Amino acid sequence: MNTPHDYPRRILLAVTGLSPQIVTETLYALARDGGFVPGEIHLLTTLEGARLAKAALLHPDGGQFHALLADYPQIGHPAFDERHIHVIADAAGAPLTDIRTPPENAAAADAITALVAELTRDEQAALHVSIAGGRKTMGFYLGYAFSLFARPQDRLSHVLVSPPFESHPEFFFPPATPRRLATRDGRHIDTAEAVVTLAEIPVVRLRHGLPQALQAGRASFNETVAALQSAFAPPRLDIELATRRVRCGERAVTLKPALVAWLACHAQAALAGQPLRHWRDIDSADFLRPYAGVVGRDSEAFEAAQRRLKDGMEKEFFEQNNAKLDAALKAALGPAAAPYLLARAGRKPHTRRGLALPAEAITLLP
Repeated sequence: MNTPHDYPRRILLAVTGLSPQIVTETLYALARDGGFVPGEIHLLTTLEGARLAKAALLHPDGGQFHALLADYPQIGHPAFDERHIHVIADAAGAPLTDIRTPPENAAAADAITALVAELTRDEQAALHVSIAGGRKTMGFYLGYAFSLFARPQDRLSHVLVSPPFESHPEFFFPPATPRRLATRDGRHIDTAEAVVTLAEIPVVRLRHGLPQALQAGRASFNETVAALQSAFAPPRLDIELATRRVRCGERAVTLKPALVAWLACHAQAALAGQPLRHWRDIDSADFLRPYAGVVGRDSEAFEAAQRRLKDGMEKEFFEQNNAKLDAALKAALGPAAAPYLLARAGRKPHTRRGLALPAEAITLLP
């Protein structure tokens, strides 16, 4: 599947405020162009925006969404009802009537980010996003979220309507049978003269820079942006054994105790100027010392590790912990994990592994 209309699930997503017309205008433009025709439509809006959308678009008596489908049968019957209208809620779960204050803007950003992340999670879906409606901040957040999560098959657009139709409360799309509409100044305009244009907006797709955990789960707008920023920050590794604290750049990474100690083992070697080592070059004490600092010398976990490594470092132990550490860092950081992954040199059975970070980029606290 190379183009959006080839995907079995095709979704139109829009934010709306006091102008639900952008839904029918965008749908009309998509159908007229003969390419992407959505099979489902989702709106993200406020409580008042939801009320207007239900009344203007979905009401059984004169709902403009139903009128559009009747006039243009090539659109089919996209799934769109009250269940597809998502109302933004505040931190306490109360639906927002408007978006004006900083907390309300933060709630809108989080809701938009979460919905775009959810809709782009389906590999069989193509998403078309319109930023034409809602407050300006909503359009900005939607465009930003699209840039963060969009895949090659997803598209971003803005619908443009020629004046004086763009601000007319009775214009929702050019009907198949033209109508005359009265303007506020008493003039009459003919819908046959309306021009509806869909302007596709090119964006930089940044999805590859996000950790898998954020792509797969619900994340706030700030968390998502911070995760992406860390992908472009200079690498910096900070390990504090006593608190099991690991930071990679600006991101805190949660690792199991054994992996914290294993990362510290490699950090010690890098600080000593011997970053890449064969498993035979590692003394078991190189791991046991930091592990004691993490779990305590009297713990059962430490005693079990002592027993296993009483005869020295094991090849299996070396390889397993290397693989687990790399997997944990990739899961936590995504592509931003690259500087912190264990480098590899040499061919089997002489492979050496270790941190490629320079010593000045590493801090190891007992």
